[in-house]
Parts: sequence; C-alpha cells; structure tokens
Amino acid sequence: MNIFEKLKTFFIGGARNLNDKRLFYNLSLIAVFAWVGLGADGLSSSSYGPQEAFYALQGHPYLGILIGIATAITVMVIGTSYSQIVELFPMGGGGYIVASKLLSPTVGMVSGCALLIDYVLTIVVSVSSGADAVFSFLPAEWYPYRLSFAVALLFVLIILNLRGVKESVLILAPIFIVFIITHIFAILYALITNVGNMSGVVRATAADINITRSQIGLIGLAVLLLKAYSMGAGTYTGIEAVSNSMSILREPKVKTAKTTMNYMMISLSICAMGLMVAYALYRVNFQAGKTLNAVLYETMTANWGKGLSGSFVLIIMISEAALLFVAAQTGFLGGPRVLANMANDRWFPTRFNMLSDRFVTQNGVILMGGASLILMLLTKGSVRLLVVFYSINVFITFVLSQLGMIRHWWNSRRKLKGWFKKYLINLIGFVMTVFILLSIIIIKFHQGGWITLCITTLLVLLAFTIKKHYLNTKKLLHRLNDLVSVVNATIEKAGNKFKKPRRKFNPKNKTAVLLVNGFNGLGLHTLFNIFKMFGDVYKNFIFVSIGVVDAANFKGTEEFEKLQNDIKEDLDKYVKYINASGYHAEGIQAMGTDVIAEIDKIAPEILKKYPQSIFFGGQLVFPKEVIIARWLHNYTVFAIQKQLYYKGIPFIILPIRV
Repeated sequence: MNIFEKLKTFFIGGARNLNDKRLFYNLSLIAVFAWVGLGADGLSSSSYGPQEAFYALQGHPYLGILIGIATAITVMVIGTSYSQIVELFPMGGGGYIVASKLLSPTVGMVSGCALLIDYVLTIVVSVSSGADAVFSFLPAEWYPYRLSFAVALLFVLIILNLRGVKESVLILAPIFIVFIITHIFAILYALITNVGNMSGVVRATAADINITRSQIGLIGLAVLLLKAYSMGAGTYTGIEAVSNSMSILREPKVKTAKTTMNYMMISLSICAMGLMVAYALYRVNFQAGKTLNAVLYETMTANWGKGLSGSFVLIIMISEAALLFVAAQTGFLGGPRVLANMANDRWFPTRFNMLSDRFVTQNGVILMGGASLILMLLTKGSVRLLVVFYSINVFITFVLSQLGMIRHWWNSRRKLKGWFKKYLINLIGFVMTVFILLSIIIIKFHQGGWITLCITTLLVLLAFTIKKHYLNTKKLLHRLNDLVSVVNATIEKAGNKFKKPRRKFNPKNKTAVLLVNGFNGLGLHTLFNIFKMFGDVYKNFIFVSIGVVDAANFKGTEEFEKLQNDIKEDLDKYVKYINASGYHAEGIQAMGTDVIAEIDKIAPEILKKYPQSIFFGGQLVFPKEVIIARWLHNYTVFAIQKQLYYKGIPFIILPIRV
C-alpha cells in the first residue's frame, strides 16, 4: 500500500469483504443501538427545546406544566404517525419517499431538500451547542478557542462515520447511557420530593391561568400558550430519522424500527415533559451565563451539600454537553441516506448513491460534514443564530409526510379495515405540524428564518436543474437503445442453433475485452464500433460487467442476489449474440463498490488466459459539453485507462456520440 492507503486504513479501517455471509447482519443496528444513533438528536433537544418554550411563557411558570403535557402528546402523535410510515414503506426513505410516492415526485423533492438542510443544521447546532457547554466549565480566557474545538470535533465525527455506522454508534453509546440515567434520576427526584405538594401545584396552575387571563384576556392567554408551544419546536426534530435510516436496521427491519421509535417517543416525552414540570415545581428563573437546566439542577440539589451537589450538577451537565455531540450523528446517519435516495431518482448526482469499501455512503458523509463546516465558520458557531435557522425545514417535511399519509388512508378507505384510526392519527399530526410550522415561520422570519427558506429554495432550484439535465440525457440515450430491440430479435431468431466459431477456439488469438454496464445501447454501440474499426481482427470477445453495490441495492441478501442475476442475464445476451455471429465469447462478472478496483483485479487474470487482449470501453460524447455534465456523469473509463496504463495494459476508449 502507498502512504495514502496506509493513512486511510489507519483512520477509516480496511475494506470489508462483500462475500462475508454475515455482512448485512454485522453492519446493522439492533433497536437499542439505533436508539442511540438516531434518538440522540431528539433527546439532546431537551437541553434547549423546553427552555425556549418556558422562556416564552414570560414569568408564568405553572403554565409550563400545560406546555409539557402538550409537548409529550405531540411527540407521541408524530412518533406514532412515523411508525405508520415505517409499516407502509419498510425499505425506508422517510419523508422524501412518502411525499414522492403519495403526493408527487416534485413535492417529494421539496421535502427531501428541506430535510437535507435540516440535517446539516442538526450537525452544526449540536456540535456548536456542545462546544458552548464544554467551554462554560473552562476558564474564560480559553473561550476564543471554542470555534477551533468545534471544528476539530466535526472532523472527528466525519472520520467516525466514514469508518461505519455501527463503529460510530458503539463509541458514543456510553455518553447516551449516562445522559439517560442522570436525567431520569433528576426528573424522578423532582417529582418524588414534591409529591406531597401536588394539590398545591394544581391550585397554583389554576391560579396562574386565571391571573394570566385577567391580565391579557382569554385570547391573550391562548396566544401565549400557543407561542410557547411552538417555540419548543426544536424538541421534535429527529423523530423522522428512523424512517429515513431503515437500511441500517437489523432484520426484521419494521419491527426493529417500531421498537426504536417507541424508545424514542417514550424517552423524549418523559424528558421534555419532566423538565417542564420540574421548572414549575422549583420555580426556576433565568440566570446570566447559565442554561435553565443548570439552574434547575443547582436548585434541586441545593440541600445535598456542596460536594455532592457540585459533582452531580457537573456530571449531568457534561452528559448534556456530550450528548449534543452525539446528536450530530442523526445528521450524519439520516442526511446521506436521504441524499442517496434522491440521487437514485436523479435529483442529485448519482455519485451520492455510491458506497465506500467500508459500505458507507462516503460522498454523502463528506458532503454533510463539509456543508456543516462551512456553515459553522460562516456563523462562527453562534448557537443563538443557528437556532433561528433550525426547526423550520424539518416541519416542512413533517407537514408533507402527514399530508401524504392522509391522502393514502383516504384513498384506501374502501379496501382497508381500520383505516379511520390511522387516518385520524395522521390528521391530528398534520394539524399540529402545520400550526407549529406557520408559527415558527411567522415568529422567526425576520429574525433570520428567511435565510434558511432562501437556502432551501436554492437547493430546490439546483435539484430541478440536475433532474432536467438527466431527463435530457435520457432522451438522447433513447436513440442508442434502438439497437437493443434489433439485437434481441437476432438472439431470439437464432435460438439454440448458434453458428460454430469460424475457427477453432484459441485463447492466443486477438481478444477484445469489452467493459459493459448492462445490455444497453452504449454497450452494443461500443461492440459494433469495434467491428467497424477493426473488422475481423478479433476472434474472441470477453464481456466484463461489474455489479456496483450502492445504497439502492445494499439493503439485504435478496437485493444483492437480484443484482448478480441481472448482470448474468445481461452478459448471457452479449455472449449469445457473439456466438450467433460465429465468434467465441465469454462473460465475466464481479461485485464491488468500486469499478476501478474490481477491473484492476480482473485484468491480469484475463491477460493470463488471453495474452493477446485489448481492453475497450465506450464513453458518451454529448452534443454540447457543459461543465455540469462532468460532475453529473460517469467518466470511469478514463480512470480505468489510467490505472491499466500503469500496468502496461492497453485500453482503448471509443467515443459514442448521442
């Protein structure tokens, strides 16, 4: 290995074996680990979501109990509705697939773009908030290094995710466990120590309602409650992550996903509602330089003794800070998978559908990390500014997902028993999410919310441009595919009565090794160009096809086997056609994540058997070569030519005009 490969192996790890029969099993997550990787975003929001809602109550602490109950109900409704999405779409895709299939592909694209921006913001907000929390414990003179620390941590998370989903989750799991234990203890302690005063709490809540109503009126009271409810919208981010990441879950995927969703709903509901109730029980007030949670824990443990109180507050606050770092995992897990699904539908470049030799959507991870890094540097990691951008986009996806499910249940009402219950859940979810979305946009629009809407709009326009280019290319390629029907007819006519080769098979004869990707117009035009340019020079034809394992087919053994069978069928067609023409033919197939690496392995073996081999590959030539085409299309043949060139193996690229 060269120095680059050694460094790559050291930081990211060696290539995984595609022939490992337990590969899918070993890479998948059980419900508990999925809860860690996908649920951290929601749980970490308890560090700032309930605080924002409580702050909006403007000195009416006992109203926080009502908001806490409403928050828990909202979490359960949205979570239950996404459990229904998991059942309906067991192969994953979440809000993007739901809106694409149940509303329209264009609406699905908008939902996907909104979710991508949200995942980038999830990463930046989580890392920046965590850095703020860490530096709040350090000497004040260290604070200028906060941004550098956040950037370094972002690089660490990128490397962890390039190593693999399971590796990154296992490393971060202890932080998650400490957070759960300390926060459940704090909430239970707050409730148990105040259980004798619950009747007083009820009376205080009723009094707070009456006082507020007398001060600002019934409508004012309603507006205040609704504003506080909507300002806690950050609490609900991350609920959709399970439906987006079905491919990484252990079989049976639907059962694992629903179990994970239950863990998320219950834990998030308890944390969000428990903290809001605890704020009211201890009547906490905001203090400069401290989070509301820090004030709560200090007040709660004030009579424990200085040493014990200080230790507990330090542990629980460090767990909150650390979990914010773990929450960035949701962006790194969900974002690349949404991007891969959209790339598979040609809304984004197909390279984002590719997997690395660690079976990670490497390009997606790097893009999400790079975009997060740029945003962090532009905003200087300002959590106050980033939180303004946050939450809007995820609720766009929530609304479109709920609308799609409502339409589905309504259209299925005559043939599906129990449809109304499912319909009602999504209808309630739709009403809730629409209200929250409109409230956030109105409240945060002039504070900077318009920026995230503009960025999302630009991303939507980019997706339209890319899709248009791919559609135009498809029309051009349709001309090439006219040959397919002609050749298929020739194969059917010949049947099993193939001509014998004109000469006895001799592996030392001139051999054309043709790289193909399916039985299509590109492969056939390349083949006919060989005959056109070289006549009867080549007596043997070897067709090589590499099955690329990408995010679209790396979902289980069934998809893997189907890909292998499809490749074999396509190669058999080439072989039958050449045999019918009187030449010797052979098909060779391989599976992998990198075409260049697989060709590099196969080429020497072919040369041993066929020493007079010349390798050929076809490359599309468009009428107008634009810059975007180089980014959107496959130019692998040039990389293969370069690789084989260093081995002294001749490779000829034949231009195919469209």
